[in-house]
Amino acid sequence: MPDPQLLKGVLEAALIRGGDFADVFIEERQTTFITLEDGQVERVQSGLDRGAGVRVWCGESTAYAYTNDLSREGLLSAANTASRALDQGETAVVAELRRESPTPAISADAAPLERKVAAVVAGDKAARAADKSIKQVIVGYGDLVQRVTVANSEGSFLEDERTRIRFTVNAVAAEGTVIQTGFEALGTTAGFATSFKDHPPEVLALAAAQRAAALVQAKPAPAGRMAVVLSGEAGGTMVHEACGHGLEADLVQKGLSVYGGETGQVAAESVTVVDDATLPGKYGSYLFDDEGVKSRPVVLIENGCLKDFLYDRKTAVKEGRDSNGHGRRESYQHKPIPRMANTFIAPGRVPPEEIIREVRSGLLVKKMGGGQVNTTNGDFVFEVAEGYLIQDGNVGRLVRGATLTGNGPEVLKSVAMVGRDLGFTVGTCGKDGQGVPVSDAQPTLLIPELIVGGTGGS
Repeated sequence: MPDPQLLKGVLEAALIRGGDFADVFIEERQTTFITLEDGQVERVQSGLDRGAGVRVWCGESTAYAYTNDLSREGLLSAANTASRALDQGETAVVAELRRESPTPAISADAAPLERKVAAVVAGDKAARAADKSIKQVIVGYGDLVQRVTVANSEGSFLEDERTRIRFTVNAVAAEGTVIQTGFEALGTTAGFATSFKDHPPEVLALAAAQRAAALVQAKPAPAGRMAVVLSGEAGGTMVHEACGHGLEADLVQKGLSVYGGETGQVAAESVTVVDDATLPGKYGSYLFDDEGVKSRPVVLIENGCLKDFLYDRKTAVKEGRDSNGHGRRESYQHKPIPRMANTFIAPGRVPPEEIIREVRSGLLVKKMGGGQVNTTNGDFVFEVAEGYLIQDGNVGRLVRGATLTGNGPEVLKSVAMVGRDLGFTVGTCGKDGQGVPVSDAQPTLLIPELIVGGTGGS
């Protein structure tokens, strides 16, 4: 990686035609991908990518240039490109760079390729053996070792190493004309052995296959307005989509968030929403964000009251405050923007089984599927991957094909009970053409009324 004096020269070149701030992000990314389909390992791919991005901003204007040439000449060329694109304002002074030293990550490469392939094969065998209705299984493994250097004109300078592992199983079951799928995913920032210690590939694959097989036998979900219990097992898809994006500062500042201009009570008093990139091992965790700001827990909503938003450096400067460590980017080819990391509703004190006993008639959601949300007004539609009817406080039969329709802020205001459990899901969050790894979580929640879609009548 380049030395501090070279990086200072690059920053000075970026600001030579004016600007308020400049930074450089240098990345070395080593990846492994394995895909198994139709009982065969279809792809084993590894790669190494290196590059750097240089950003300059002045007021509302930003220029960004990137290159995969990490020589002195290549970095200076990218800096000059960004400088020419902006070409305005007075030149900011570049401070002497001060090194920060993150704790080294545990490398995913500590495991040989054979063990990674074996994990994928074991997942496939376990899923296929789960039930005779399983017709197709797709298993994927991916890992990343990312080494980054971040330096900026204010003097911040750090080098960091990050590890991420993701393992997915998609099982397809079919009987007659009925086809259903089951999906499970594991995502961590730990090493290979640690990642699979508590969640072996066979256990994840079995869960996906059993869900698919059970859904084939399930009846269609009824439709109508009803009470919904979102199990902690369902993970935080709801809080991520229906709430989290609306709390990212750039969307708020652009008038694209339902939370823009809101103050005071925005959720039930029992609801506290946190984004914490410091959680050990979680898929969205990091020590420093992609602008070199140290991660910290951020309380967004506390006891129902709006407290904060997620900021990167640029959106923070616009409001005369400091970033709270949520400037993230997909790679050196992208400029940082405010993003979630590990977003969750904090646990309450009620046992989950007690919440279910409170429902005379409704739906228990144990697994969420995909969905859509309008961040401007908070309206959402989500698929239910695994749901059960509740009758007189008892969990009844499994149903398939259910959807949930509502409004995120209204749902948060209506939450009647909050469980003491907490369940995480992992994923890749897309925004502005960039994808970053995230985790989301929630405890068991009782929502007194939601619109449930289904084809099983009312």
